[in-house]
Amino acid sequence: MHKAPEMITHPPLSILMVVQENPSPLQPLCSYLQSVRHLTLSLKEDLPGDLSGFQIVVSADAASLDGMSDQLTAFVRSGGGLLGLVNLSESPLPELFGVQPTPVGPVTELRVLFENRHHCLAERLPDAIYLNGAYQGLERTAEDNETILYADWHYQHTPVLTRRREGKGLVACTTLQAYEDPAFQQILYRLLNSLSSQSKARENSSKTIGVGIVGYAESVGKLHGTGVTVTPGLELRAVCDLNPKRLQQGKQDFPRVKVHASADALAHDPDVDLAIVATAPNTHATLALQMMAEGKHVVCEKPLALKRRETDAMIEMSLRQGVHLSCHQNRRWDVDYVAIKRALAEGLLGELFYMETFVGGFSHPCGYWHSHDTISGGTAYDWGGHYLDWIVSLLPERVKAVSATRHKRVWHDITNADQERIHILFAGGQEAVFMHSDIAAVRKPKWYLLGTGGALLSRWRDVTEYEIDPLLYFHRHDIPATEMPPDLTLYRRHGSGAVVPQKLPLPRREHFLFHRNLADHLLTGEPITAPLADSAKVVALLEAAARSASNGSMEELAGD
Repeated sequence: MHKAPEMITHPPLSILMVVQENPSPLQPLCSYLQSVRHLTLSLKEDLPGDLSGFQIVVSADAASLDGMSDQLTAFVRSGGGLLGLVNLSESPLPELFGVQPTPVGPVTELRVLFENRHHCLAERLPDAIYLNGAYQGLERTAEDNETILYADWHYQHTPVLTRRREGKGLVACTTLQAYEDPAFQQILYRLLNSLSSQSKARENSSKTIGVGIVGYAESVGKLHGTGVTVTPGLELRAVCDLNPKRLQQGKQDFPRVKVHASADALAHDPDVDLAIVATAPNTHATLALQMMAEGKHVVCEKPLALKRRETDAMIEMSLRQGVHLSCHQNRRWDVDYVAIKRALAEGLLGELFYMETFVGGFSHPCGYWHSHDTISGGTAYDWGGHYLDWIVSLLPERVKAVSATRHKRVWHDITNADQERIHILFAGGQEAVFMHSDIAAVRKPKWYLLGTGGALLSRWRDVTEYEIDPLLYFHRHDIPATEMPPDLTLYRRHGSGAVVPQKLPLPRREHFLFHRNLADHLLTGEPITAPLADSAKVVALLEAAARSASNGSMEELAGD
């Protein structure tokens, strides 16, 4: 009888947030916290007399707690947690915090760092984060106060987030107010988790999740293996493949891993806590169910499966076994998608009501399984696994109906269609179109979005590099357009009536953020960026589109 891997659990966390301002500038943080499954957030305008139902109290104005310090001191000393947010005020703070605010400085971009880079709250976060807001430091008045974050200010390290122990509980305080910043949201969530007397934050931060890769195709297998090895908290321990040459390649790429010649062997490997299923789509459901039945967390390559009944069975198994299941939607971190998501959140396009996405060109499809519908699912299942995921994220409305068309006119040696077009109608009247064409001599834009306040258009970037060779003169290297961030242009109507274009800035490109988010989710309970429900919804859309294209009808979707 093999030993099942130890599952990582996150105890329920009950937080009371005292916020008097409505709408509150803390709303982005509240939305983030409310997306954490094991966390319950209660919002009140005043501190109630009975705090026994809460583990942590957060005050949006720490200085206003002065008259309630006796109640809060008793709450903390009995094991409760307290986080005070300094509301850019120089008013004195209750002695309980062990700090006092310094004078308020100008609004600027602050360079903020962890005092201890190896602190459990710092795992998988950048060495430095840049936060916008007014500068205000904290002067420590209690010797036992720990500086967690400091800001560089006039060549001084000034505390801006501190924590201290009081009796059985913990008290924290911060002057930072960048509540919309993703990194600061992560830090505050981890801080709140650490303030709970039931917290496993420090315990889980020292854990390592053993990872096994099922199916070691050279590119995808090495990509996952590298993503795992560069992510703290994850450790690559095994690879599995039916092909001995691929196992040899896996051992060459990662010499310390074990190799298994069957999925059954990896499923029974006690050193593997999480299995990454990187095989062809028609095997995803079977292998994922096998791994979860043995108590392993599972990440599936996209698409999650080929049929809705398969995703239903996978989700049911995940819930029954109490294990994680998600899809490798790594393109949620593509910089053009991130920039568009941010532009929509900032209201630059108004309300999004129509969008088109396109991928393709005019060249012979690959000769691998991607081009054969019984294995891949069909043309739209490949890139569509990413593009439809973008659509359901940017337009989270309920889907009302799906219609699709196919063309088979040029590439007769493969079984995929040459072109597929999917039209999605949402319950609120919004529309989205995805098109994949391998017979498009001129490509459509990758993105075309219309909102009530503007529009967005992207243009593909074809990049070619030349390397000098003394004998052959030069070598040419083409970077696929699908891997180059496109130019994004935002068009907004000016008050004069003119439509004004402007380039949309792209964030800095980072690698293996999917694996970092996965580790954050499993080890600290942070939200998964690409929810399982969205990945299942993508499969439902693909299946409905396939039926529509075959039947020539519009398919209505129920339950989405």
